[in-house]
Amino acid sequence: MATDPVLADPALPDPAGVVTLGCRMNLSESETIRHLLAAAPTPTVVVNSCAVTAEAVRQSRRAVRRLRRDHPGARLLVTGCAATIDPAGFAAMAEVDGVVPNAAKLDPARWQVPAPAVPVAASERHTRAFVAVQNGCDHACTFCIIPAGRGASRSVPVAQVLHTLAGHLAHGVAEVVLTGVDLTSWGADLPEPARLGDLVAAILRAFPALPRLRLSSVDGVEIDPLLLDLLCHEPRVMPHVHLSLQSGADMVLKRMKRRHSRAQALVLVETLRRHRPDMAIGADLIAGFPTEDAAMHAENLSIVAQAGIVHGHVFPYSPRPGTPAARMPQVPPPVVRERAAQLRAAVAQTRAAWLQGLVGRPAQVLAERDGTGHGPDFAPYRLPAGTAPGSLVTLTPERIEEGMLA
Repeated sequence: MATDPVLADPALPDPAGVVTLGCRMNLSESETIRHLLAAAPTPTVVVNSCAVTAEAVRQSRRAVRRLRRDHPGARLLVTGCAATIDPAGFAAMAEVDGVVPNAAKLDPARWQVPAPAVPVAASERHTRAFVAVQNGCDHACTFCIIPAGRGASRSVPVAQVLHTLAGHLAHGVAEVVLTGVDLTSWGADLPEPARLGDLVAAILRAFPALPRLRLSSVDGVEIDPLLLDLLCHEPRVMPHVHLSLQSGADMVLKRMKRRHSRAQALVLVETLRRHRPDMAIGADLIAGFPTEDAAMHAENLSIVAQAGIVHGHVFPYSPRPGTPAARMPQVPPPVVRERAAQLRAAVAQTRAAWLQGLVGRPAQVLAERDGTGHGPDFAPYRLPAGTAPGSLVTLTPERIEEGMLA
């Protein structure tokens, strides 16, 4: 499972009152919802919820209460994985007027609005476009509840993806991020089965002027030969791979029902870096998975430095009702929290050394709207005052603390 849960804290509602929690898939879908709500006959606010952890569910409920407090007269609807998995629980909240399941969240009729005359291109407010090309998951990781909220794997056909991208590029977007619940499974269910590398190659051929193409979280064992070649050699594919790693301990990976080993993950990282030394590695890591002992935790901890993980998403394990892992012997919560803190500290140390190594090196940075930007490797930069959002600028940071690297 490669959900790329990078928005674990609820974002502030945008002008249309859409609060997004969870993964980049939710972020992409919230943009479409925001555009659909512009035609709503009554003021409507939405919480696009997340269920990846118990904490994400709690945050979703807090977001509902906060949004109702801020918009007392609006119709308040909840969608997303948490609301799809537990619709009765969210519908029972006094603040909620209705629940929209994931399967219907992009259907204009469920928001009581007419269908748009043209496909929604939701990039006017952003410097990059998140394009969902896949949804659902066919795997059965023992810790994961998301398939219950997203269903089986479904791929968006190439022609539809290209049509969507054309709309974003017409708005001047300089970077496209391909997203999916299990992104690297894209294509297997199409009438003519394909692989994610085929889609990436088709995009690059169709849009030769697209400066930057980035992938969200990927499952390393599903990276096909063409995709690997593009990651290693195509300059328009960004040198930034975020792995759905989950653990650095083989026994834990086996009990998670993951399909890769520690050695396979490290070989992939070494291959990427051998061909592209500027490749930045990100990873999802779970701390305190059931049955994880001190030795397994040490293996998990050590892979941070060995793989050079500089974009780390660390999750303290929390049991999700209905999953096999919830029935396994649990690690005490204080131990889980301590192990998560140690993992975060290890990532912070690796990241600090990496950022220091970027000092003095020129980088092409995509400017955001808040005075910051990101390089191809997703390193954060502060930008000179007056830098136009969405522009690509070349910076040479002199130091981290007072210079351009954030």
